[in-house]
Amino acid sequence: MNTMLLYLHAEKSCVEEFLVLLAQEESAMTERRFGDLEQITEQKVQLLNRIAEIDRQRETAQSALGFEPGAAGADAAAAAGGEATRQAWQALQELAQKARAQNLRNGSIVHTHLDFTHKALQFLQSSVQLFYGPDGNRKTTSGGGTRLAMG
Repeated sequence: MNTMLLYLHAEKSCVEEFLVLLAQEESAMTERRFGDLEQITEQKVQLLNRIAEIDRQRETAQSALGFEPGAAGADAAAAAGGEATRQAWQALQELAQKARAQNLRNGSIVHTHLDFTHKALQFLQSSVQLFYGPDGNRKTTSGGGTRLAMG
């Protein structure tokens, strides 16, 4: 097996793991298990660092074979490496596209939650002054207050 193929398989395996983490992240957000997100994010960062390192190693290998760095060089190196290398490169590109799409979808979920939280805070901050005084007593229209809790 050639060096390029080894790197492509390693990178593909990492992207597959990344897709699993993205699915876990989406599930945690949609099921409101926000406490799970810290661990998932840590795992994503570690995996992205591994992917970046393998990518650097692959580009070094493709440069050593006489191909330019980047996608164009990888296309040429994969084509020159034979059918198995070309298929591995194509599979990696397809998985990377799925990961980008899932990551964008998760980002949309994050922004939706943030927007909702921001609007809720704005409402509560503006409304709370109408109903409660600084002492926690409910304000009435006559200016007096009613305690909601005893203590």
